[in-house]
Amino acid sequence: MRKFEDSIPLQLLKAREATMSFFRPILQEFSLTEQQWRVIRALNEYTELESKQLAERCCILSPSLTGIINRLEQQGLIQRRKSPEDQRRVLLSLTDQAKQMFEDISPRLEARYKALAEQISEDKLEQLNELLGELCKLKP
Repeated sequence: MRKFEDSIPLQLLKAREATMSFFRPILQEFSLTEQQWRVIRALNEYTELESKQLAERCCILSPSLTGIINRLEQQGLIQRRKSPEDQRRVLLSLTDQAKQMFEDISPRLEARYKALAEQISEDKLEQLNELLGELCKLKP
């Protein structure tokens, strides 16, 4: 068996924490958790999603997402509406307040990506992204 320190899942966890240290302080300034930001980013990109679609795209379990959605809705950042095609479907989207928040935060986070790339190089960051994409496609 490989050494404990060489465990890929452990290395991925450590890499996640190291990476998030670049972004977490900015999110904290806006009183957002990482999961809340993922939801906001997804809804900004996809405009409107059902809860199940949002959970899949954000890699958040549905029970956890329910609480996140409720908190974001209470903060005036997410709105719900019934689908005109099927009244059983509820679609989630960002409010104008959340869209403005996204516009305020995005450039600052992009600057943090540049700081990250300066430390490991843009090429290595791109290569890492490609390798992680390959890992995500693996089937057990």
